[in-house]
Amino acid sequence: MSDLTVAALMARHPMAVATGTELTEVVEILLQHKFTGLPVVDDSQRVVGFVSEQDCLRKLLVSSYHCEGSLIVDEFMHDQPLTVSESDSVVDVAELMVTQKPKIYPVVDAQKRLVGLLTRDQVLRALKDSRRACA
Repeated sequence: MSDLTVAALMARHPMAVATGTELTEVVEILLQHKFTGLPVVDDSQRVVGFVSEQDCLRKLLVSSYHCEGSLIVDEFMHDQPLTVSESDSVVDVAELMVTQKPKIYPVVDAQKRLVGLLTRDQVLRALKDSRRACA
């Protein structure tokens, strides 16, 4: 199990939100694809942030109450997202998931470009399968 890497589990061709995307469009993307959050990428596909359902809920609540104008994702995303690389050990990422909040980790290359997504579900399945192999 310790030699299993993120590359073996990650989803390739990942969904992402582009910088400059309006709040209601971000919500539509999350709802349509049933994601709890997604990375925010620039024009070069570099991960520059992360936006969650909770971030959107908070902004929708405030902006709806005050009837504020258009909000773009750059204004409310987390601008220091936690990311992992393809070569990271799944065990190391699982330990990170135990201590950190995100359920989805963008997988980035050396230039911080998005190459995949790794979810808590994927890691949980791999650990379960590994446990079954022990029996």
